[in-house]
Amino acid sequence: MKDDFIFGLRPVIEAIEAGKTIDKIFLQNALQGPIYAELKAVLAQNKIRPNYVPIEKLNRFTRKNHQGVVAFISDVPFHKVEDIVPQLFEEGKTPFLLILDRLTDVRNFGAICRTAECVGIDAVIIPEKGASPINSDAIKTSAGAIYNVKICKEANLAHTVDFLQQSGIAVYSATEKAQKLIYDVNFAAPCAIVMGNEETGISKEVLHHSDEKIKLPIEGKTQSLNVSVACGAILYEAVRQKMSISPNP
Repeated sequence: MKDDFIFGLRPVIEAIEAGKTIDKIFLQNALQGPIYAELKAVLAQNKIRPNYVPIEKLNRFTRKNHQGVVAFISDVPFHKVEDIVPQLFEEGKTPFLLILDRLTDVRNFGAICRTAECVGIDAVIIPEKGASPINSDAIKTSAGAIYNVKICKEANLAHTVDFLQQSGIAVYSATEKAQKLIYDVNFAAPCAIVMGNEETGISKEVLHHSDEKIKLPIEGKTQSLNVSVACGAILYEAVRQKMSISPNP
C-alpha cells in the first residue's frame, strides 16, 4: 500500500486541492496549529470526513514525519447515489445496485467489483467508514473492473437504503438468517442487493431498513459461503431473472 498513501499536512492539503480522490484520511487526535486548521477547512469544503486516531495507528502506516496526518489516495473517482439514481430513471434503465456493508477484505472487494461489472451493476455503494480501501490490490483483483463501475461512498447506509426505497428501488439484504430464498424475490424490478461484512454480516440498522432478507440454499455442513462467492451467485440469479423477461411486443 506504500504507493497509495501520502502524509504530512501540506502535501495532503495540496493533494486535495489538486483534485485527488481521497479514499480515507486519518488525523491524529488533538492535533492543533494553523496548518492543521487549514487542512480542516479544506476537508470541510470538499466534504471529506476524517478518521481521528491515536498517533500509534499513524506510526503503523509510516515511521516518517507524518505530522499527524495520513491520507490514502484512490485512482477511482467516487460518485453520489442521489445523482446516479435519477439519471438511471431518466435514461429508461431499471436500476440494479449493489451495497457492500463494511467489507474489509481488499481481495473480496476487488473480486466482487469484477463480478458486479460483468453483470451490469449500475453502482457499487460503500460506507465512508469501515470499508476496504480501494487501492492497487483491489484494482488488481478486480482485473481493472473497478475503473468501469461507479463507486458511491455514503456517510450512512441506512439513510441510503431509505433514499433508494423512496425512489422506488427494493432493497434485499443477504443473510443466512433469512427465511426467503433468492429465487423467491423479484430482481427484475428496480433493486439493490446488500452484502455484509465478512465476520459480522450486515449491520442491524441496514437489515431493519431493508425490504426483504434473502439467502442462498445451503445443503452441506458448512453453513456459509465466502462473501464474494455468495455475491456472485445472487447477482447471477438476478441476471437470470432479468434475461427471462419477455421483450415487449
